[in-house]
Formats: sequence, C-alpha cells, structure tokens
Amino acid sequence: MAYRSFEELDVWKRSCKLAVEIYLTLKACKEFSLRDQMNKAAVSISSNIAEGAERNSVKEFIRFLHIAKGSSAELRTQLYIAEKIGILTAKTTRPLITETKEISSMLQGLIKSKELKTKL
Repeated sequence: MAYRSFEELDVWKRSCKLAVEIYLTLKACKEFSLRDQMNKAAVSISSNIAEGAERNSVKEFIRFLHIAKGSSAELRTQLYIAEKIGILTAKTTRPLITETKEISSMLQGLIKSKELKTKL
C-alpha cells in the first residue's frame, strides 16, 4: 500500500522524534555553535523528507531523501564530537547514534524502493 502523506512514513515519524530528543538533550548546553548546528541537522532530516514528498516528483523525492540521509550522517558526526569533547556522555550519545544509523538505513531503503518504481 502506498502512503498518502509524509506523516504516514515511519522514517519521518522517527526523525521528528529524534529532533525533539536532540533539542531536549542539548537544552542546557552552553556550546551554542555546536548545539545550534546539531539542532539544525536534526530538524533537517524530517524536514527534507517532508519537502521531498510534497514535490510531486519521484526524482525530487529521491534527491531530498539523499539530503536527509546526509543530515543524518552530519548529526551522527556531531554526536561523536560532542562526546569526545565532553558535552555529552557515551550513555547519552550511543542510543542517538544508533537511531541516526537506523534512520539512514530506512532512508536508503526508501530511496531504493523509489528508484525501483522509476525503472518499472
């Protein structure tokens, strides 16, 4: 069954939840530059899924899914950095890193399924 709206996509739901977790986790962080960059990367994942889905073009949707996947990798990198410089603990970053990996995997699966449909 095809989805009717991006709000139905599990990857969009999970990426929204991740963005909220990042915002709450970094709420008291005084490293404003890294905090803001991490918040932007987190929000960018779900935002690009939504924007691509609303473009009414499979090619455009795929392009925005790739951008979302890049934002997930960007956030994962920033989580590693935040841990290494002592802003976040490993206990905090590990589940968030795992979630970014799973979201990236879901995005890759969605990209592949969309690419297959364009070849049919």
